[in-house]
Amino acid sequence: MELLDSNSGLSVTDISGRLKVNLKTISEHIRRLTASGLVIKKYKGAAVLHSLSPLGVTILKFLRTLE
Repeated sequence: MELLDSNSGLSVTDISGRLKVNLKTISEHIRRLTASGLVIKKYKGAAVLHSLSPLGVTILKFLRTLE
């Protein structure tokens, strides 16, 4: 969520590369974040770009206050 907050519009491949995590693992996490309403998918041709939803931004701000 931190990565998407600072870099909106990333593909699963972009996220996987930047975090150095397996593509399948990232794909599953993004699927769950999307299902919970924290991430929004935007389709641009064959690419699927991900960004935080307004709820995701709110939750991330709350989590930062807990640090």
